[in-house]
Amino acid sequence: MTSITSDTMSVADLAFDIQNPRLAEFELGKSPSESEVVDILWTSMDVREVMLSIAASGYFPHEPLIVTQEGGKTVVIEGNRRLAAVKILLNPSLIKAANIPIISDEAKEALRQIPTIESTREAAWQYIGFKHVNGPAKWSSYAKSQYIAKVHRDFGVGLGDIAKQIGDTHKTVQRLFRGMMVIEQAERWKVFDREDRWRGHFSFSHLYTGLDYSGISEFLRLSPEADEDPEPIPEDKKEELRELCLWLFGSKKNEARPVVQSQNPDLRRLDRVVANGEAVAALRAGSELSVAFEISRPSSNVFGESVHAAKRNLEKAHSLLSTGYDGSQQLLAVAEDVANLADDLHEQMERRNSPRRQRRSGIGS
Repeated sequence: MTSITSDTMSVADLAFDIQNPRLAEFELGKSPSESEVVDILWTSMDVREVMLSIAASGYFPHEPLIVTQEGGKTVVIEGNRRLAAVKILLNPSLIKAANIPIISDEAKEALRQIPTIESTREAAWQYIGFKHVNGPAKWSSYAKSQYIAKVHRDFGVGLGDIAKQIGDTHKTVQRLFRGMMVIEQAERWKVFDREDRWRGHFSFSHLYTGLDYSGISEFLRLSPEADEDPEPIPEDKKEELRELCLWLFGSKKNEARPVVQSQNPDLRRLDRVVANGEAVAALRAGSELSVAFEISRPSSNVFGESVHAAKRNLEKAHSLLSTGYDGSQQLLAVAEDVANLADDLHEQMERRNSPRRQRRSGIGS
């Protein structure tokens, strides 16, 4: 970093960074109170372990906070968890939690001034980026993408240079940036609102990962050259983008849960569904993702799996016959239906297979 000065500052004069990419994942609003920020940091970012360390050993002088002057405030742009831990130790009423350590008046006095390095966001971005994008204290994919987009646009740094400076691959940085551009484009078009998502946690990785899949990419007609395009989705795909965001993130306003509950296997299933017109129609009509996925699959695959599954289940039932069958007439009738279905299936498969056997053996030639 360049243009930095080291000092100690009063904790009371230090403000949390509302632009922090980690905090942007949560619905804090534009002017959250200090207690609201502390609550998010406490419940979601393991502030307790930092607080316990500081309570036991004091604040380590070799871990200064990085601060900058913005809007008449001294804003902590690196070290918000440590700031929250110190503020809680000095004022436990900031958080509704049990077992907050009680420290001595001497320890409190020592914590009222903590080491800081004053810098600017532009001068500090390389260090912060390395630490949180690809270093020991990783952010979520959404926080990473926000930071990459900010550095690229606000400081004019190319994506390739960002990748070199933070120790990541160019491809990963491009994918994260492209995902953020798609989200921002959806919001400009008013087909998606981050604040309206179904869950509090923003599952951004579903989107930036899905954009690499062929089905989703073709569904949006995403250009292969769209990695650095601020508008990677063609305008005539606005409705498809709205649908994809709804399927990935849901909508509280429309009381719609996301169909993708977990990245594995749901995201791959959605990729298959959007590549099949009949399956997409089923999903649009309100069918479960699992139903639409079955529609998208080749019938030959489903048939083969069904036959193998039937065999496995029959083998299991047969192994349990002596201990599991109690003489029920109803089960006997079901077994008879199974036998009839199996006979009919075998007969039809034999019939379809016979002409092929004849052709291979030369019969009738």
